[in-house]
Amino acid sequence: METKNASPVLFTPGAIAEIRRLMADPGFDQSLMLRVGVKGGGCSGFSYLLGFDQKIEGDMVYEYEGLNFLMNPSHGLYLTGMQIDWTDGLNARGFSFENPNASKSCGCGSSFSV
Repeated sequence: METKNASPVLFTPGAIAEIRRLMADPGFDQSLMLRVGVKGGGCSGFSYLLGFDQKIEGDMVYEYEGLNFLMNPSHGLYLTGMQIDWTDGLNARGFSFENPNASKSCGCGSSFSV
């Protein structure tokens, strides 16, 4: 059994529902887990990573309200306290990130700096 750690990242009910909807798709590879992270890039230095992936050495498994996800522990410096939301409206559809660690974000909202 895998040890689950307290979540450094928060998910809104809408985000949890959308992630569970994606994972319930008949074609979803059940060997994958949700991954939350950052990668270098974008006009502000870092961009968010949210997708499905295999667990690799060094990953931590976290749990938030029954939702398990992977994160490289070194990304906690950039992501602790961040909230992930899902919007499904006429003017916007997709995941959004509210990050208290971001000192600046780009105009398009897809990258940030600390």
